[in-house]
Amino acid sequence: MNIMMLGAPGAGKGTQAEMLSKQFSIPCISTGVMLRKAVADQTPAGLEMKKYMDNGLLVPDQVVLNILEERLQQRDCKDGYILDGVPRNIAQAEALDHDGITFDHVLYLNTPDELIVSRMIGRRSCVKCGTPFHVQNFPPHVAGICDLCGGKLIRRSDDEPEKVLRRLQVYRAETEPLVEHYTAKGVIRVIPYAHTPGDVLASILRVLRR
Repeated sequence: MNIMMLGAPGAGKGTQAEMLSKQFSIPCISTGVMLRKAVADQTPAGLEMKKYMDNGLLVPDQVVLNILEERLQQRDCKDGYILDGVPRNIAQAEALDHDGITFDHVLYLNTPDELIVSRMIGRRSCVKCGTPFHVQNFPPHVAGICDLCGGKLIRRSDDEPEKVLRRLQVYRAETEPLVEHYTAKGVIRVIPYAHTPGDVLASILRVLRR
């Protein structure tokens, strides 16, 4: 079973991908992890990508897709996989179509913008141990202090309100058109908003088991 996660930043795609990975015993392939591993392993595509990174240039879509294809050829993907973070735009999706990389299900986490903004601007992480918190959903016992190590809790720079809104704008312009692209292929599965990750997972499992 090949699955692709789709949704706005902050919609919880990564969390659901990891939970589904355990549920179905298939690998969760995150773009960032995949790219860093390709560079560390010095694969042909990873070395190509490193040339761009070392020169401060954007990595072209085709280089990213080459790394993805290398990853999908590994043995742990033979029974399926879950992609999180790729494709990011129509050009990447069309390239995957051309190369015969298809999905049984594209899970679209349809989360309201106001909830996404609230989730992201409320996130905090410990400067010492990296433990995540949320000022509303998972607050520390003492405001601003990590429960585990006593380190200071900070908001990531990309979780500042203006940057969150900008990321949503980019998503709407570049990534959301994938909903229509995969709807036309008959593989979009719309997952409505739910209050907890467990509720979202339950909705996904109902859809996948129909």
